[in-house]
Amino acid sequence: MLYQDLPFLERIAAASADGFSGIEFLGAYDQDVHQVRAATVSAGLQQVLFNIPSGNWAAGERGIACLPDRVEEFRAGVADAVEHARILHCPLVNILAGKVPDDLDLDTALDTLADNVGFAARALAPLGVTVLLEAVNTRDVPGFALPTTAHAAALLSRVAAPNTGLQFDVYHAQVMHGDLLTTFHRHREATRHVQIADNPGRHEPGTGEVNYTFLLPALEAAGYDGFIGAEYVPTDAGTAWLRQYTAVPEPAH
Repeated sequence: MLYQDLPFLERIAAASADGFSGIEFLGAYDQDVHQVRAATVSAGLQQVLFNIPSGNWAAGERGIACLPDRVEEFRAGVADAVEHARILHCPLVNILAGKVPDDLDLDTALDTLADNVGFAARALAPLGVTVLLEAVNTRDVPGFALPTTAHAAALLSRVAAPNTGLQFDVYHAQVMHGDLLTTFHRHREATRHVQIADNPGRHEPGTGEVNYTFLLPALEAAGYDGFIGAEYVPTDAGTAWLRQYTAVPEPAH
């Protein structure tokens, strides 16, 4: 979501120059994955996460994993994700559940999703990759199959695969229910990755109502020591927020 004014590969170096130590993206399936790996290594960054192919993004799809008529397509995407995870040395792969159509029974959608998550977990286990699920708020994405952290956690409990976990997105959680730290503590053991943005607007930390001065140290105090992904819509303020909330030095450029 950041550096949209740059060609894809140039965004990697820009992230490094701004002080980030890792990168994540929805997917780079239209890129030469070996070039992506080379750019990441050259920039001194860790490839932290990417998504399994999520359907036609431009047409408004936000995942296909809950759709019974798209199982073959989803599983072909898993094969692509396995290859990308291997080349990129990426430890986390995220699944977007997708929106439940009005003519699809929710139980059927969740059964399909559970089967697909289990399939992905088995396919990625030999690489030591953890498969993540995240909740997405229904204000931004009406009809999303997993609207709250509790829904995502319940689905993972059904799958019961050792290499699965939660992606805790602070923005989506704030929109749906707030009570962020309590929610995080409730699902701490399952959480493998955290993403942040402020609300309203989904902009950088410090632009809205979420008290990141409190929340970020509290996550660390709770024992979370993984990466935190900056998944927000940038304003013209740039990445100055990094130096407000972290020990990142001034950018090199």
